[in-house]
Amino acid sequence: MSYTGFLSSSRVSKEEREFYELKHRAAEYYRANGVPQKMEAVLNSMFYDKPDDVCGYLANYFSSFSKPPVIHRLLGKEVYDGKGHPTVQAEVLCIVSNVEKSICSAVISSHWEVPDCTAQDADTLDEDAKRATSVARALQWINEPLTAALERCEPADQRGVDKLLSDFLAARMLEEQDRQRREQEDGQLDDPAPAPTPPAQPPPASKEKKTSAKGKKGATVEKPIPPAEVPEPVLPGCMAIGAVSLAVAKTAAHFKGIPLYQHISALKQGQQSTRELHIPLPMVTVLSCGKSSPGKLNLMEEIIVIPKPAQPFKQSFKVLLDLRKEITRMINANSKTGPVANTVSDAGALVIGYDRLEQPLDVISEASNTLGLSLGSDIHLAINCAAHKLMDYQKGKYEVSTGTCKSPDEMVNVYLDLTSRYPGVIALIDPLRKEDQEQWETLYRALGSRCYLVAEAASLPICSLLAEENLTIPGVSGLTMKQTNQTTVSDLIQITTRLEDQKCLTVIGTTDGEPCDDALSDLAVGLGVRFVKLGGLCHGERVTKYSRLISIEEELAQQGILGSTEEHEFPALEQDTRDISKSTSPAQNNASQ
Repeated sequence: MSYTGFLSSSRVSKEEREFYELKHRAAEYYRANGVPQKMEAVLNSMFYDKPDDVCGYLANYFSSFSKPPVIHRLLGKEVYDGKGHPTVQAEVLCIVSNVEKSICSAVISSHWEVPDCTAQDADTLDEDAKRATSVARALQWINEPLTAALERCEPADQRGVDKLLSDFLAARMLEEQDRQRREQEDGQLDDPAPAPTPPAQPPPASKEKKTSAKGKKGATVEKPIPPAEVPEPVLPGCMAIGAVSLAVAKTAAHFKGIPLYQHISALKQGQQSTRELHIPLPMVTVLSCGKSSPGKLNLMEEIIVIPKPAQPFKQSFKVLLDLRKEITRMINANSKTGPVANTVSDAGALVIGYDRLEQPLDVISEASNTLGLSLGSDIHLAINCAAHKLMDYQKGKYEVSTGTCKSPDEMVNVYLDLTSRYPGVIALIDPLRKEDQEQWETLYRALGSRCYLVAEAASLPICSLLAEENLTIPGVSGLTMKQTNQTTVSDLIQITTRLEDQKCLTVIGTTDGEPCDDALSDLAVGLGVRFVKLGGLCHGERVTKYSRLISIEEELAQQGILGSTEEHEFPALEQDTRDISKSTSPAQNNASQ
């Protein structure tokens, strides 16, 4: 019986007719405002079922509209990062008002940086094949098993979601270990007597060293360097874990109607109320003079400018733009062959070739003076030494510049001399390999009271750090964290909280193959890190993050919760530079000059 026929029936009382007219108008209202076509079934059934059954059906149906949104499925897509390499985007689709809707997506970088100089001759085609395999596996994980694992999960339950993601990854790692073990056993059956692998030998003393030592009283034999640690393996496909975790966090912030940085801050603080937030100090790369540059100088992978604390970020950004323009003008004006400052690194910095350590620092000092900036007050400097890329394992020394090599002990004196001549340098990133622990501690005792010693490549991955009870590494002031591969949002929250509790400096940074997703800026603000290291002022994947920080600063100022950045603080140490210089041998002191 149709709706019109039902109302015209003589068997329907006046009260029943009014009741059904009311329900019909309500149903028409919901249908006109976006209720799905399932309403047709409801409208049809309510004319055949008993009124009580109809009311119960409608009550159950409409009650689903008030339920919190849940994850319905995930969608993995292949996209490209800032270097044109394939990577993974994770998209979260939720059930909202009984309809599947695409809410948020996220892309993180896939960490494929060369761990040390011994692997720099790796076949590029082999690396491309590994990356393609990793991307394909990550897409399969997202679209199938991770979708099944997270279906019906609430996006607001970040800890629960990340626990499921971590458990999934742990199971895949066990499977991979089992697969490798079986392959090894099969190989042993094919070759029952493999040649034993000889233990790593210390590098032989160079002939040049032996010759120079003859006839010198008290000549010392240099200590052998520790061999490079085997880099921790990266499980192919693990980038799916970090991408899904970040996408879920963005989805939860969307449903709450708040920015991602406020959601991250609430997760970290364990409360919903908004506290005062600050914009981290940017570490902006202006020059790159490392091994990839045309000059002889290798040591300075990145020369970084840090603006004055307590200065608005937007103002700092404009100052750094002016500084970069002035440096470019000066370099081109001094060139006899025409403009040379036109090559930009993957990190968005000018690539300039120099032969001596002081040359790029003098350029920045001169440019600062031209703009009326005081180096050491208005701006400070940091140097990413990238020492792991400089080690010549045949010689057992760091190749500071072409033809000039320094032992780990000599490198300490190099940094002492450099920072004494340029007191505006307040941070050294990766000044030594992580294996040179003794020299890290020596350098920290000498410079720790006036210069941050930050471990980036010299630090363990976040997943390994979380397994450590004590995050305080001897000789290290702070750590650079990166959201890559399997690093979840919960991992970042946990590591930054523990670092702060142990009075360790926190830096969040990017990789070479950085995507254009600007969520890293929200993470930096929400986590409350001290510094954010985003690279230079070129390339869209870099500038979009700086622009996001400017927007966040404006939002916080409008809400009245913008906090100021504190001045630089260094621990008071008993031993200073002079004590270290006295304790080093004359041969080491001469080597630093």
